[in-house]
Amino acid sequence: MTQQDDLGSAKVLAELVAPERRALRRAAVLSGLAALIWPLQAALVAGALAELLTDAAPLWSHVAGFALLGVLRAVLNHWAEGIAFTAGLRVTSQCRAAIVVHEATRSNGPAAGPIAALAAEKLDALMPYVSRYAPAKARVMVVPALILALAFWHSWAVGVIFLMTGPLIPVFMALIGWAAQAASQRQMAEIASLNDLLVERLQALLDIRLLGAGAAVVNSFAEAADRLRAQTMAVLRVAFLSSAVLELFAAIGVAMVAVYVGFSLLGLLGFGSYATPLTPAAGIFLLLLAPEFYQPLRDLSAAWHDRAAALAVAVEWDEWHLRGDTPLLGQGAVAARLAGPADIVATGLKVRLGPHLLTLPDFSLAAGETLALLGPSGAGKTTLLRLLAGMLHPETGQIRVAGQPLNGQTADGWRARLGWMPQQPHFLNASLRHNLGFGRSGDLAAVLGAVSMQEVVAGLPQGLHTRLGEGGGGLSGGEARRLTLARALHARPDVLLADEPTADLDALTAEAITEGLLALAATGCSLIIATHDEALAARMHRVIRLEALV
Repeated sequence: MTQQDDLGSAKVLAELVAPERRALRRAAVLSGLAALIWPLQAALVAGALAELLTDAAPLWSHVAGFALLGVLRAVLNHWAEGIAFTAGLRVTSQCRAAIVVHEATRSNGPAAGPIAALAAEKLDALMPYVSRYAPAKARVMVVPALILALAFWHSWAVGVIFLMTGPLIPVFMALIGWAAQAASQRQMAEIASLNDLLVERLQALLDIRLLGAGAAVVNSFAEAADRLRAQTMAVLRVAFLSSAVLELFAAIGVAMVAVYVGFSLLGLLGFGSYATPLTPAAGIFLLLLAPEFYQPLRDLSAAWHDRAAALAVAVEWDEWHLRGDTPLLGQGAVAARLAGPADIVATGLKVRLGPHLLTLPDFSLAAGETLALLGPSGAGKTTLLRLLAGMLHPETGQIRVAGQPLNGQTADGWRARLGWMPQQPHFLNASLRHNLGFGRSGDLAAVLGAVSMQEVVAGLPQGLHTRLGEGGGGLSGGEARRLTLARALHARPDVLLADEPTADLDALTAEAITEGLLALAATGCSLIIATHDEALAARMHRVIRLEALV
């Protein structure tokens, strides 16, 4: 990863956390104040122990002061942690909500696996960063500097020890942090790949069983799981290595202070203090301060690993955010049907397909007319259907429906009058009855008869109450296609948009689909069909031929 990439991901991460910046600033201040209480407690403990060494009576005021300061420190820490945790929860919740809202209204885009992994798993990596990094950074900014000043006040030798060993921790923290971020990014990529693989295999489960490819699929999952395990262990190795290095430097620093203080109090060392020898109270005070000098640096190193994981998530978030998916026109919500005759007029349409700017022909379609879109794959037939449904934005041009421009205000009402017959049938994870009628009343037997599906439905385990699953498990491609046509017949749309309704079907099934479409057209429904089927196109009122992209 280059320095520019690191700065870019850091900027994205800062933007994600920006709404909670004030809350995190309060948490950082409270955490810093709590950390500053320890030198006061250390002074009380050192004073009490020094009095005991001189056989003086125990000072209960020291004990009471230590306890009160401890309670205050615990309250401030609890307060700071609560604010930071709540801020982290809000950041992750807002990011998840943004993904859900965007994905619910997008009309195209990549597979759902990586997006689901980002929303359900990876965003959790933001939580430790948001809740721990800012307070740890605040403690590093104030506590070591204060303890260093107190150490030099009592003994320049202890100050030099802190000054020599302290900077080594952030240096190694930064070096190891870059490796941790790279390892975290590789781990995130493997998580996305495994989720994508799972979604794809679940969608093809019926085909896998028919082809007897179960063993090969299991092996591919095992290989993907091993890759994820390897990347996870790489992250853990970096984390344990960094922890060991930082603990080593902290232990060496504390040990050096202990050796110096011990030999000075025994009178074996005569340097390191100023005009007077090191007193027991000062020595104990310095011993108590030594671990606390390194503790904020150790906390920041742990939070630095959280930051590395959060930066890896920020990279994926930025890629998702800049992906450029085309949102639906309108809200994608239930709306009242758009008033007026179901006329369609398209003029000057141009739409971008990857690097190409596709020009589509002008046409008009009166209510009740039928139209076939013929052309090779990639010529824009499906794209034109999606434009007519308000699922894509044209670069230029206009579509008028029912006498009004198709835009964000009219799209939902227009879609309420549409039927959609996709090339790949899709069903809800509900009963067949619900998938056909969506709770609306009507004669399902009649529409099933119109597409010759009565016997097929009767042969299902629970008839109309059978759950098919999203891919229509248990049905052939032609049977699933006929059920989508039955769904359209039951809804009685004013316009049906059908994408390759007879593709990859045998002659008898294709003829049944064709007759069903014509039966729907006979009720006054307009048909716009994208197809390669010349026989089907010949039975439409009009044909538009689209040219292949060069």
